[in-house]
Amino acid sequence: MFQDKVITCKQCGAEFTFTAGEQEFYAEKGLTNEPQRCKNCRDSMKRDRRDRRGERQMYDAVCAQCGKPCKVPFEPKEDRPVLCSECFSKK
Repeated sequence: MFQDKVITCKQCGAEFTFTAGEQEFYAEKGLTNEPQRCKNCRDSMKRDRRDRRGERQMYDAVCAQCGKPCKVPFEPKEDRPVLCSECFSKK
């Protein structure tokens, strides 16, 4: 039913094969769009996303339960209590 298909990567311009097996997998998962990037470019994008996540800004706060200073990945608001990771995990 499916046949290998050669696609040009929209990022680097290299040709890659969208195999019959991959097409079958896409169909089983209900995915209707073909891949637009080769494996190297997809992997590069995943690495870039992962690297950006690692540079998350942290904010200083004081735990509303135990009173210890802590860092949180969101800007604390005065109208909402903030818990340190230890107190948060106890809830």
